[in-house]
Amino acid sequence: MAIIHPVKHERRSERRLSPGGNRKDIPVTGASLTPVTPAAAAGPAPSADVEPDSWAVTLTPRLAQFVAVARYEHVTRAAQRLGMPQSTLSRSMARLEHDLGVALFARHGRTVSLTAAGRTFLTTVERALGEVDRAAESVRADADPAAGKVAFGFLHTMGSETVPELIRAFRADHPRVRFQLVQNYGEAMIERLRDGDLDLCLTSPVPDAPDLVARRLDEQKLRLVVPDDHPLAVRKRIRLAEASAELFVTLEPGYGLRRITDALCAEAGFTPKIAFEGEDPETLRGLVAAGLGVALLPPPAVPRPGVVELTVTAPRAVREIGVAWLDGHPDTPPVAAFKRFLLSRRGQLLLHR
Repeated sequence: MAIIHPVKHERRSERRLSPGGNRKDIPVTGASLTPVTPAAAAGPAPSADVEPDSWAVTLTPRLAQFVAVARYEHVTRAAQRLGMPQSTLSRSMARLEHDLGVALFARHGRTVSLTAAGRTFLTTVERALGEVDRAAESVRADADPAAGKVAFGFLHTMGSETVPELIRAFRADHPRVRFQLVQNYGEAMIERLRDGDLDLCLTSPVPDAPDLVARRLDEQKLRLVVPDDHPLAVRKRIRLAEASAELFVTLEPGYGLRRITDALCAEAGFTPKIAFEGEDPETLRGLVAAGLGVALLPPPAVPRPGVVELTVTAPRAVREIGVAWLDGHPDTPPVAAFKRFLLSRRGQLLLHR
């Protein structure tokens, strides 16, 4: 839900701002929309460090061997199954027991059986190895050239038309590629790129940072949106300076469109008087329709009643749209394919420009 902040100018400095392998078959799903929550934005919880003398480092190479011996109850048959010498496997199990300080097996000639400690250990080891197997299958599935996953971020204003059309066109040649879609404002998406949560993002302004690669794809005209009963509503074009006395409704600080609005107003010779700040451009358009101010906004996907959208003749009111990714970050095949597709759409990205 969009959050709208009325702005009290006399106490502006005190406002609080809230910005908003044999592989098993892997199910192929369609695109899924991922809501952005504070927990998600914060990234995964930190895990324990793997120290050189930790149990994980000491025991991991021998855990699968232990499971094989436990299941076959016979060292020779387990060794044959693992493709290793029986003597090597016997020494490995003896070393495992020595390191733990616990007898895991009772020996009966050529056969073995688990002790009580061995049964307890087996339950947990099988669970841990199962998690490793699932993790390996997951990352292999995500990197599958035909059915892998792309984590793709984009601005809210591109969610209704631009991104669905991009994905529809891309999947004409890559029908099984899956998408994790994240809508957010530019700075938040850049942080998620850096955290490894996103592979690519469409954002504006096009970022310029040493750890990122960014490519300009298109530009989009911004319009001055006024209520349909406003004196300016009879106009088709306007110089932005003519709106210097108006109250503006804008996105919150931190949003790219807010920075562009402030910069355009400054170029026109004034600082906008902000009446409301929000998180969603279409909500701002609704506030304009209610007579609560004017706004600089990109074209809507669907015309909104109650407002008139004026062409800004000066200064040149556009925003650049670009794609960004983390420099030096290796791409999986599906991410590389989608990146090539996006770059091929230079100058053709937007339906409403």
